[in-house]
Amino acid sequence: MGPTNAVNKKVDPRRYHEAIAPERSAQAGQPPVCLYLETTNRCNLLCTTCPRTYAELEPPADMSWELFTSIVDQVPGLARAVLHGVGEPMLVRNLPRMVRYLKDRNVYVLFNTNGTVLNERNGRALISAGLDELRVSLDASNSESFKQVRGKNYFNRILRNVRAFRELQEREGHAKPVVSAWLTGLKETIRDLPEFVRVAADIGVKEVYLQRLVYFDKEAIGLARPDQTLFDSLTLAEADCLKDAEELARSLGMTFSASGAASEPSPSLKKAEGDSPWTLCRRPWSLMYFTANGRALPCCIAPFSQHGYENYSLGDATQESLRAIWNGPAYQAFRGALLSDAPPSACASCGQRWSL
Repeated sequence: MGPTNAVNKKVDPRRYHEAIAPERSAQAGQPPVCLYLETTNRCNLLCTTCPRTYAELEPPADMSWELFTSIVDQVPGLARAVLHGVGEPMLVRNLPRMVRYLKDRNVYVLFNTNGTVLNERNGRALISAGLDELRVSLDASNSESFKQVRGKNYFNRILRNVRAFRELQEREGHAKPVVSAWLTGLKETIRDLPEFVRVAADIGVKEVYLQRLVYFDKEAIGLARPDQTLFDSLTLAEADCLKDAEELARSLGMTFSASGAASEPSPSLKKAEGDSPWTLCRRPWSLMYFTANGRALPCCIAPFSQHGYENYSLGDATQESLRAIWNGPAYQAFRGALLSDAPPSACASCGQRWSL
């Protein structure tokens, strides 16, 4: 695919998919600037908010080195790469090598991890590779809530791992990767949000994010169900939890942000009446997502919003070039529907800026 001028613009690398905003039509006018690469679909947890806990989405696999380099090499103007999907990236042996391959091309690189295998050796490998951002999906402020949400009792191990990694960074002066802690917004755990901020501060993490829950509309799984979501149904008590967490973070010199937040966290999670948030999405014009097996999906949210990859697959990187996929019939039909009043099913329940 031809180069893009995205990397020449002064853009926050965390927001390439939002800030690089080409004209939107069924056909994309420029190549993608961001790749989501599902380095593995294997995981060592059983999260009650994740579809892979309840069904096999694709055959278990780690993305091969050959597939990884083939995809990356077809996007010479790549600015941002996210190395996660429905699995745990740090289970992948080649992960530091993948990070280094991207950093040698001046790409901003990040991924989410559950932190269970963030030992000193793995941490040093990621530092040496040049990883920019490490997002720890902790989802709880105590071991009881953690087991309820994440399925296994690894809470204290993760805290030890992250604390040791942050101490290593501080001791040796490593500014990167920037480490952040993430909590999925659930009715079940929102009351623990201020304590979550304290836990993050205690282990040396200076950025905390509340991430919007995505769930299947017609078939609930685990805690990923409509009655657990905060989006569009925030109570006054829950808004107070958000306010308390924000004020506590500020007093501790930390960054705190809620998904979709503008300036005030409480009303920001409620969408406007009659809004059609899917029409605001720019992801199919700026990024591509590939599963560990090479299947092209519209974005990282799709697996969490509609069952069945066959319903929204847009191509296969093991069989087609990225150029052929990017402006092929499936992608163009998907974009056209996203701009209409009849969005693709995977997008109908998605909100603007569902996550950061």
